[in-house]
Amino acid sequence: MALFQIGNDKVTIQIDSMGAELKSLKRVDTGTEYMWEGDPAFWGRTSPILFPLVGGLKNREYLHQGRRYQMGQHGFARDMQFKLKSQTNREIWFTLESNEETMRNYPYEFLLELGYELKENTVIVKWKVSNPASGDLYFSIGGHPAFRCPIQDDTKQTDYRIRFDAKEKITATVIRDGLASDVKEDYLLEDGCLRITEHLFDRDALVIEEHQAHETAFVKPDGSTYLTVCFDAPLFGIWSPVGKNAPFICIEPWYGRCDSHDFEGTWEERKWGQHLAAGESFEASYRIIFS
Repeated sequence: MALFQIGNDKVTIQIDSMGAELKSLKRVDTGTEYMWEGDPAFWGRTSPILFPLVGGLKNREYLHQGRRYQMGQHGFARDMQFKLKSQTNREIWFTLESNEETMRNYPYEFLLELGYELKENTVIVKWKVSNPASGDLYFSIGGHPAFRCPIQDDTKQTDYRIRFDAKEKITATVIRDGLASDVKEDYLLEDGCLRITEHLFDRDALVIEEHQAHETAFVKPDGSTYLTVCFDAPLFGIWSPVGKNAPFICIEPWYGRCDSHDFEGTWEERKWGQHLAAGESFEASYRIIFS
């Protein structure tokens, strides 16, 4: 495990080689830290990469070519050591390749690359998945960054709102026992904002599918925005631990999702899953912008 740092005159970030996980995003002029500290009393992670699974599997297993494989929630990449590929003052890249260990429960060859680039007050998180094999590659990938909320010591989380680039409402897929149900719940927005209530996450994450929004922002009690997450992903999650009143909220761009309760298909048939033919690559990114 090693900690790497890059920065510019606006922001410095720190990344752990374990999981290539973003551990710190700090504003230079004020010293404000935007990332959750990873206190295990609430949640011991900060910004894990979700690969090759987003969410959980029905019965914690999947079917591939007639054989059943087991895999824990969110896959294995977050708990593996990445190699440093390159580093400059403004950009850093890490890699993880398939090996004997990964092939036991995920019988695909892959190359996963995870990068961080700084541009002014923006951190661009970049993913690249390549298929070096002669056969097809199926996977899901997502982010799970946890941001401090409240950000000011003299405020409480319920004083804050989340702003979307949507107008009237967002519709979330209700999660039950870690799997997607067929129930949808509408959340009405006021001026594009959703108020954070004490019970907002009582039923787990808000899973927002079908390109309903591509920008989310944390809004302070005075109405100003302090951090925005922008993405092209077709769905995303908003999460904070159930019943813990944790001082952070995750905004999670996803290219994949947990299984539904009635799912009986194969790994290749999972909803929102990604597919690469031999020699192909997948690239995606999201941006974290502080105000």
